[in-house]
Amino acid sequence: MSKPILLSIVESRGHPDFCDLYDRLGFDHQWVTSMRKALGFVKKTAPDYVVAEFFYGYGNNYAGVNISNLDVFLYSLEKYAPQAKVIALVQKPERQHADRLNEIIPYHGIAQYPVRESDMKNLLGS
Repeated sequence: MSKPILLSIVESRGHPDFCDLYDRLGFDHQWVTSMRKALGFVKKTAPDYVVAEFFYGYGNNYAGVNISNLDVFLYSLEKYAPQAKVIALVQKPERQHADRLNEIIPYHGIAQYPVRESDMKNLLGS
């Protein structure tokens, strides 16, 4: 049986490094550094989990209809990997916006910074 695939989308230096945890839990951990690369990845390989940072579109540089950096990716995920469980990492001031997106496209879980290893372990175990 193959290992479950976990995709990390690392778009900032603040993204926590849980590589050791992912290895201990038996994941095939892959990571990319942009949403464009993440979209390319899921078109080829359907991950079981996705861990991504949530960034609210304050300047609304997301074409006016999207809430955050995750919207387009989440809609694409529905097509290419509908079984994937998304864990959004969010800063406290942006939590309300992440919750609003969660109402439109449900996440598997939300982890608020500072994210502890135990938080991530709980989300990956549920």
